[in-house]
Amino acid sequence: MRRIKGLGPRTAKLLLERFELPERIFAAGEAALAQAGISRAVARSIAAFRGFEEVEKELCEVARLDARLIRWSDSEYPPNLRQIPDPPPFLFARGKAIAEERQCVAVVGARIASDAGRSMARRLGFELAARGFTVVSGLARGTDAEAHQGALDSGGRTIAVMGCGIDIVYPPENRKLADEIVRGGGLIVSELPIGTPPLGENFPTRNRILSGLALGAVIVEASERSGSLITTRMALEQDRQVFAVPGSPISGKAHGSNRLIKQGAVLVECVEDVIEELAPQLVKKDAAAFAGRWSTGRTPAATPSSVVSALQALSKDAQAILSCLKDDEKLHIDSIIEASGLSPQTVLGFLLEMELKGMVQQHPGKLFSLA
Repeated sequence: MRRIKGLGPRTAKLLLERFELPERIFAAGEAALAQAGISRAVARSIAAFRGFEEVEKELCEVARLDARLIRWSDSEYPPNLRQIPDPPPFLFARGKAIAEERQCVAVVGARIASDAGRSMARRLGFELAARGFTVVSGLARGTDAEAHQGALDSGGRTIAVMGCGIDIVYPPENRKLADEIVRGGGLIVSELPIGTPPLGENFPTRNRILSGLALGAVIVEASERSGSLITTRMALEQDRQVFAVPGSPISGKAHGSNRLIKQGAVLVECVEDVIEELAPQLVKKDAAAFAGRWSTGRTPAATPSSVVSALQALSKDAQAILSCLKDDEKLHIDSIIEASGLSPQTVLGFLLEMELKGMVQQHPGKLFSLA
């Protein structure tokens, strides 16, 4: 795309929606391309393109780096990203891509973060990943690195979006973190050609991918001129939910994020604030089948067949968690963990799954009950 003058992400999206595959675009000819709705100048540039040998060399380099190209037409292309107005036509990627990966939340903030900001970013990364969300950030110093590390600490999944080529790790001190992300089943992506340095101009366009991958973006700590506010603007343009963690007005490190809250961003004090806001987007179509109150003590004759089927499909661990909950009773997460004898990560993961299915309900204060 960057080798063809005038061809940007929006035009590339239009052409891919019309022709479906890049091969068909280059084979279409100038007239057919112009008829698709692009300018004659861009159509002429595409039709005249002859740099396929250089492209082949770059693809060989991708393989040498143990990376790959994820194209718009591939099943692994992130579904959330496909919905934005200007998605990249392809992504260079290292790590494990998951088809239909939608439950993503971006966590970003200051590079020179306070101790409180760094701690909050790691906590959010940990708890979001433990609940089954993929944590998206930019591998930058400070907040980004903490969010990635928190997700890794929980054994969860995280995606790093780079503002440079996939062969470069910036900042260099995060090379170990980048390797841990790949080894831990996560993903590192970039739309930029191999060898592209981390120039300042790359990061604003990078941020549209960061927010585009996610259902919402959490701003942990941002000054009035923070680059994280660019991510916020991108998220709003993409119709994503914006969250912000409040901070002290004294240091100046949180002036930007505090202003976001005044302007309507969801205030975040704990991970439940994020999940409760995103829950309507996550509830599955068949959630209505689980409406009404019920308990595992009911007989099959008194229980809807859909509920019986769902109960039978649950694993032993999930059933052990569910058996801890009683009608008209709210139980704290710590009590559920203790009563079930399972690890916190296991309990949190199953509770999220059952919440999305409408089987359990989460209340403020980390309390859970049957739905």
